[in-house]
Amino acid sequence: MSKLVAALPMYDWPEVRGEVDAQWARLRDAFRQRGIDAPEKMARSNRDLPPVPGGIRDGTGRLIAPDPTTLPPDDFDFHQLWLSPALLFGQTCWGPMGLGLAAHVQVIAQPSYDEFEGGQGELYSSALVMLADGGPSVTSPEDGKAVIPLDLVRGKRFIFNNPDSMSGLLGLTRDLEAIGETPDIFASRSESGGHRSSIVAIAEGRADVAAIDCQSWALAQRFEPAAKHVKVVGWTARRKGLPFITARTTPANVVASMREAIAGLGLEGSVAKQPFVERIG
Repeated sequence: MSKLVAALPMYDWPEVRGEVDAQWARLRDAFRQRGIDAPEKMARSNRDLPPVPGGIRDGTGRLIAPDPTTLPPDDFDFHQLWLSPALLFGQTCWGPMGLGLAAHVQVIAQPSYDEFEGGQGELYSSALVMLADGGPSVTSPEDGKAVIPLDLVRGKRFIFNNPDSMSGLLGLTRDLEAIGETPDIFASRSESGGHRSSIVAIAEGRADVAAIDCQSWALAQRFEPAAKHVKVVGWTARRKGLPFITARTTPANVVASMREAIAGLGLEGSVAKQPFVERIG
């Protein structure tokens, strides 16, 4: 049994677990064909992460995360996953990467967002959604530039998934700053814990506006009833989507083989040529 860990948690909605499992099966088999000891199944909770007695430490010996066995077993701490020295294959967001995670992982590739409105190759954007009023939704601009309806969102209650989310908060913040504004235009800001929860909060009248990444918005339109009660009023600018990552200690030959496998499956928007730390901004 493999001692390594894999997970694709970012779009792992209950309704698409089978699709996510099938995606991992394709990746797993392609990795194994190249001699990589890929795990049979993905991790989906803290109990699936291997123990690290004494906690997870960086290359200098500094403690950066606790032993996974000390965490609630039924929860899934994404940062714990990303920092695991056993991480073979995972997916994260450029928000956490820009806040320090990039120093502890290697980027393998960027997935393609071509199949989603608001996506183009390795780039994605977020739909700005508000309560539906009978009018049409705003389509994603072809040039990928931000469309921020200041007259509609000013003075409204903004809700976001997580404070380190590029799609839900940081990207919109940078787009506002680019036009001389800040998130202070909103009457209030609150955290929902997830894009799906943000959509539900708007539909139920507990918030007014949210930024939902284009893949999550596509999932919501398929599976979340509350999505029928909101509409798209704008878009953030396109920027790099959620990268596939591996532990900083994963050998270079294994990383190269995973990149070859991903390219062979046609899942990538781009494949990193070498380990790197991406500058965000």
